[in-house]
Amino acid sequence: MNDGRTRIETDSLGSLEIPADAYWGIHTARALENFPISKRPISVYKDLVKALAMVKQASARANREIGVLDPAKADLIDRAAQRVIDGEFHDQFVVGVIQGGAGTSTNMNANEVITNIALEMAGRDKGDYAFLSPIDDTNRSQSTNDVYPTAIKVGLGLDLLTLLEELDLLRKAFLDKAVEFHDVLKVGRTQLQDAVPMTLGQEFHGFATTLGEDHSRLKENAYLLCEVNMGATAIGTGITTHPDYSPAVLRHLREITGLDLELATDLVESTSDTGAFVSFSASLKRNAIKLSKICNDLRLLSSGPQAGLGEINLPARQAGSSIMPGKVNPVIPEVVNQVAFAVAGADLTVTMAVEGGQLQLNAFEPVIAHSVFQSITWMRRGMYTLRVNCVDGITANRKRLGAMVGSSVGVITALTPFIGYAAAAALAKTALLTGRNVADLVVEAGLMSREEVDKQLSPARLTGLETVTAPIPVVGEKPVSNEHVLASECGEERAADVPGVGSRSMRR
Repeated sequence: MNDGRTRIETDSLGSLEIPADAYWGIHTARALENFPISKRPISVYKDLVKALAMVKQASARANREIGVLDPAKADLIDRAAQRVIDGEFHDQFVVGVIQGGAGTSTNMNANEVITNIALEMAGRDKGDYAFLSPIDDTNRSQSTNDVYPTAIKVGLGLDLLTLLEELDLLRKAFLDKAVEFHDVLKVGRTQLQDAVPMTLGQEFHGFATTLGEDHSRLKENAYLLCEVNMGATAIGTGITTHPDYSPAVLRHLREITGLDLELATDLVESTSDTGAFVSFSASLKRNAIKLSKICNDLRLLSSGPQAGLGEINLPARQAGSSIMPGKVNPVIPEVVNQVAFAVAGADLTVTMAVEGGQLQLNAFEPVIAHSVFQSITWMRRGMYTLRVNCVDGITANRKRLGAMVGSSVGVITALTPFIGYAAAAALAKTALLTGRNVADLVVEAGLMSREEVDKQLSPARLTGLETVTAPIPVVGEKPVSNEHVLASECGEERAADVPGVGSRSMRR
């Protein structure tokens, strides 16, 4: 807590009072004045802060190794950076996520915090930059234009690891439900209309599979984050940097981060190009949109509970209305839907920001970083709440599902190889008009025996788990005509009223 004491720091624009206990300095103070936009500090993205410290630590080690930084100073910077990596001082990373200057304020915030931590460790006062300088020492061999994009990529790489873990946990949660519901028959739907039978387990297995595919796509896109431009400095020419710095800092950064980083082959191109963020953001959007579709399905399947589909029951998480007693809403799928909408919007922001780059640098990397970090953070949290607060507690409404399958005319599709499409269509119309059971109608029409009907309408056959490709003989020497089948149930007049059944063409 600031006690009102201050220190004076000076830059090329003049001097400012800085809170005495602040680890940040004058460059950060100017950013706080200039960019009161988002009111969200960069510290909301913990892995970005860690990545900045990792870059500073790798640079200190490389600078010491190639002999351009005093070993004692390098050691202080190294140890100070490690404390940030370990989670300390994150509250000192206070500049807003949206800022002008292509990330300069973020880089200087990191330089100042790490320098002042190091000064304190050396028994010096904060702001004693004559002893250890944020620019000449902590930022040695660096520029915002290589530090900032590298830190974004490293931070996203770290974030991606946790996203993939949560995505896999969600996939397994749906897979567990697929096993639990493996024997629960239901009616599948296409275009929201009744189609053919399946199991609820197959439906949930499909959810698990699509999430598994996204896991693979995200991993494939991770390589886009591995190309960095350390040593490029201002525009990629490496001005002010020792020729041995790039390979040295890359080696140390790989060791510190555990990521399979590589140096860009063209540092000028790499410094100006931000296309990797477009592709990575797009892969996040793909995952978000597919997850949102799953949430749409969960909301539909649980709709009701009385006047909707009501096939599954989502866990009741909170009262759903201030006016309707007993109402419970699907709030968890709803919030994940909204995450997906935000991710889609963020992807458009990234696209426009990348397009807005000019000449040797893209000035809009701060909004790119904010958009992608927000997307990956919200996706991870959304997956967690979907798994823990929804999917794990889903139950099947077995009684309702059984009744719906029993009365569904869709099951007759399974009999078309044996009785023909025309007879099946006629029987389906009869079942719809009369409410009769399809199996009973087929047997009564003499088209198949009860034993064969039961066999073909078994859960295994209906859901494709067990298939038959060869037709079996129908009962009797002569199949009953479609017209007779329908007429026997509805009477001649009602059969004639059904389009295509009571017509002359059907009586030929």
